[in-house]
Amino acid sequence: MIEPIRIHSTAARARVVLFDFDGTLSLIRSGWVDVMVPMMVEILADLKTGESEDELRAIVEDFVWRLTGKETIYQMMEFAEQVKRRGGSALGPLEYKKMYLDRLWLRIRGRIEELKAGRVSPEQYLVPGARALLEALKSRGLKMYLASGTDEIYMKEEARLLDVARYFEGGVYGAQDDYKSFSKKILIQRILSSSDVEGAEILGFGDGYVEIEEVKQVGGVTVGVATTEPECRVVDDWKRRRLIGVGADYIVPNYLCHDELLSMLFSNGTA
Repeated sequence: MIEPIRIHSTAARARVVLFDFDGTLSLIRSGWVDVMVPMMVEILADLKTGESEDELRAIVEDFVWRLTGKETIYQMMEFAEQVKRRGGSALGPLEYKKMYLDRLWLRIRGRIEELKAGRVSPEQYLVPGARALLEALKSRGLKMYLASGTDEIYMKEEARLLDVARYFEGGVYGAQDDYKSFSKKILIQRILSSSDVEGAEILGFGDGYVEIEEVKQVGGVTVGVATTEPECRVVDDWKRRRLIGVGADYIVPNYLCHDELLSMLFSNGTA
């Protein structure tokens, strides 16, 4: 199912494609929200402010989602501020990040190990239809970039295990220890300044606010991947509404209809 939000949006001029990684291509970290949000709610609830867990969860989910696509440290910085506002003695954002990553590893370790051992196909941890879409975009001669808010050291390994790194001639980029040295915005500006590519020639795919918003701000066309993980068969309405809110031109739950999607995107080209 493809939902055109702006039916006249076309990527016919596109020369560059920017993909987010987690939730847009990779499902290795599927369920990360169910690790991060409960951790934060648990810590805030321990401050005994009188707020209910439901109230705290709504607050946490709002900023976690708003910052999805940015480097993980930004979610932890906001969380530390929430602790301080409630009179708590906040740890440093890096300490919260380590706490979160330790918990996340318990969830995803088995997935990484079975991929490394070759016990499962990479397709099991890719959004359905992703490889066919990447092949089709590559065959068009588009230069592709992969960018993630996940630490680069981890996401490069995960992209290798999923056998998708080879599609990204433009490079594979993730969060750095110096969080100010890389972002999707910085990457987009680098693409624009170091080549003759114009903003309207960028096509973006993502499941978070950031990549959709940044591509739209330079005049590009975007596909919001509002998938309900891990099955990725139907649209998540919560994601859908938020992706539309930041400018997604098309909404998809997966890439199984990639031929139809490409026909829509490249409306005055050949799909």
